[in-house]
Amino acid sequence: MCGIVGLIGHWAPELLGQLNQSLYHRGPDDGGEYRDQQGGVALAMRRLSILDLSGGHQPMSNHDGSVWIVFNGEIYNAPELRSRLEAKGVHFKTSHSDTECLLHLYEAYGEAMLAELNGMFAFVIYDRERKQIFGARDRFGIKPLYYTQTANHFAFASELKTLLQLPTVERHLNLQSLYHYLSLRYIPGADSIFKGIQRLPPAHSFRYRLEPQDFTIERYWQPDPSPTETHSIAEWSEMIRHELRGAVKRWALSDVPIGCSLSGGIDSTAIVGLLAEAGYERLSTYSLGFQKAEEADWNELPLARQMAERWGTQHYELLLTPDDLLRDLVRMVWSLDEPYGGGLPSWYIFQFMSRDVKVGLTGTGGDELFGNYGKWCHYENRLSRLGHPLHSMRDRIKRSASHLPELLLGADRKKRWLEYYRTFRFPMDAYFLYFSDATKRRYLSEVSGITDTADWLQTLYQTSGATEIRNGTALVDLQTQLPEEFLLMTDRFSMAHSLEARVPFLDAQLVDRVLSIPTSLRTHPNDLKYLLKQAVSDLLPAPLLTARKRGFIIPDTLWLRDKLRPLVERLLAPDRLARQGILRPEIYSRFVQPHLSGKADYTGQVWTLLMFQLWHVVFIEQASVEAPSFSWQDLV
Repeated sequence: MCGIVGLIGHWAPELLGQLNQSLYHRGPDDGGEYRDQQGGVALAMRRLSILDLSGGHQPMSNHDGSVWIVFNGEIYNAPELRSRLEAKGVHFKTSHSDTECLLHLYEAYGEAMLAELNGMFAFVIYDRERKQIFGARDRFGIKPLYYTQTANHFAFASELKTLLQLPTVERHLNLQSLYHYLSLRYIPGADSIFKGIQRLPPAHSFRYRLEPQDFTIERYWQPDPSPTETHSIAEWSEMIRHELRGAVKRWALSDVPIGCSLSGGIDSTAIVGLLAEAGYERLSTYSLGFQKAEEADWNELPLARQMAERWGTQHYELLLTPDDLLRDLVRMVWSLDEPYGGGLPSWYIFQFMSRDVKVGLTGTGGDELFGNYGKWCHYENRLSRLGHPLHSMRDRIKRSASHLPELLLGADRKKRWLEYYRTFRFPMDAYFLYFSDATKRRYLSEVSGITDTADWLQTLYQTSGATEIRNGTALVDLQTQLPEEFLLMTDRFSMAHSLEARVPFLDAQLVDRVLSIPTSLRTHPNDLKYLLKQAVSDLLPAPLLTARKRGFIIPDTLWLRDKLRPLVERLLAPDRLARQGILRPEIYSRFVQPHLSGKADYTGQVWTLLMFQLWHVVFIEQASVEAPSFSWQDLV
């Protein structure tokens, strides 16, 4: 795992080293630089050594130095790809470096190499003979890649905070991104929170030609929204078990010890069970919980403990308190790069794991493959209430996909899929749109030229190509919440502690197989993961199969009114909001005051606002270029 950075154009000579140093936490084991003065290209990286510990130094070149690469991630089918290349006569200098495998794949297939890769990656290749830069991000956005360009300069990096050190970048808020953040508690899409800095979207590649200066982006993969294979539930269950076993084996590839994040959910426990079944000895598992009685609804330690006992893992538990959160909150905001209003416990799990191991497997991605948190259930329930049996609806869709808008939207064209995109599986009712578009337009100081988040998501749904509500919901999530909430948080929090977090459920081969299952079989309204459970039930203690979904979150409703209250009152005070000029001061009386007094529950709204204000202090008011030294007490 690494941090990568590159500069194209004429920059101050010392800048590359400065930017590379900002990524030290992503790779404390090794570092390197490459400069082509004539071509105006400079590449650098920091390395966390996981595979081929002695032979994977970067930047790495091919045999004649005409092609150079910096690479962040792991290619889990690299052994197979290496064998194929060797059969073609390719000679490797390293024993088993996946970085060198990427170099030779590029030489053999060019940009078509991306179709061969199974793993998590963000890499950039400099081809001196073609005078171009070629880069790509993995299918699901597991690994990040930011870039910025002007008429004469181009730069990229693994983290946004690195690019903020460039003299060409100014810290101006992208109000469209802020608008989406207030809707979703994360920022979706290609735009970052700052004007002039973009993200390369998942499953996309870019090409930057040096002469003439030309930048283009292409999508190289997208999921198939129309499953066609037909098998029985028993057959599908067996296939899932087979593919998941293969994925876990591939993603456990490492020359250093690995550990597993273990909650009381199906996804992480399935990974632990499959690793234990495969014979991984002295497997370490790590779980987080809460100690107070009123926090019991968030506590999964008893379930995780049962799984650890079932397989005899070396199990470690950590109890989280409000004081822990307050101690690390500013560091979390710095590590995240962008405003984020979701849950924070993963910070402590990765911190906990990093004391013992460099690699940690997690269950991220399982929810997106099997049920999407039930976000589509309200829509299907509505159809049932209106007298449209689901099987009848599916038959009508298969007969006439051209009438999909009428089938999905109903007679009233103003009724949108989005209005029913919600979950009842968590404490909150609506799983997003914490501030409605009408609310944001009322309380944001400037909204001219802004696209409503609801309209933006609706467009993604309508252009997904899906012919069923469940597939359409999954395809939207694969482009939004999965990469830019869950995977962004996973990457930043794990790399802040120099830990490589791996997500076997997003194995390319496994995902292709799962998405080929008809949605009516893949998930069920009353038991979203029933098919996955059937595939791994013999590996898990019985109570885990019937436990309710909790979500890996903190009890922020309680904490906002207690330990965090002084911070809320300070950062969301009306006079501060007035001076800031972004949010209207009335938002305090509308949401903050009623929540703190206990007259209403606006947990989602207040937490979203608080996390934005903390981010604003760190990245705008303090204009930090290194990890802040101040604490939350200094802010209060």
